[in-house]
Amino acid sequence: MAATLTKALPGLLRPLSVLGRDCLTKAVKVTYQSPRFSTLVQKHVFRPLPLHNTVQQTALLDRKSVKSVVQRFLRLHCGLWVRRKAGYKKKLWKKSAARKKRLREHVFCNKTQCKLLDKMTTSFWKRRNWYLNDPYQKYHDRSHETVSHSPFIC
Repeated sequence: MAATLTKALPGLLRPLSVLGRDCLTKAVKVTYQSPRFSTLVQKHVFRPLPLHNTVQQTALLDRKSVKSVVQRFLRLHCGLWVRRKAGYKKKLWKKSAARKKRLREHVFCNKTQCKLLDKMTTSFWKRRNWYLNDPYQKYHDRSHETVSHSPFIC
């Protein structure tokens, strides 16, 4: 049995030694808790890269939108993002009527927030949509400067 093990062992190690170190992916950290000791044990597992170019393709295919961004924000075609004011549903019994009216307004996100939200969504959410009786139709294109700063009230 020891003879068969020594014959099979070089065959198992040969693909790693022939391919070289540059064809190995990053070490995958496997962390588990040892039953004998209460310390965490970390092992590095090396996996060879596939021969075809799927690593770059899967990086492009795996991009997904953050669902909370899609649910909470609206992207206008000009690149601006619109959101509701924070706290518009919370503890309305203790807020005054004027404050509730201010909370019903929609506000624009600033430049850094818009960039971040663009990174968090895919191109599907950045395309132009045409809706019947769209209340945001005049805000999609920033052609009227007097309209662009007025808040949305629903």
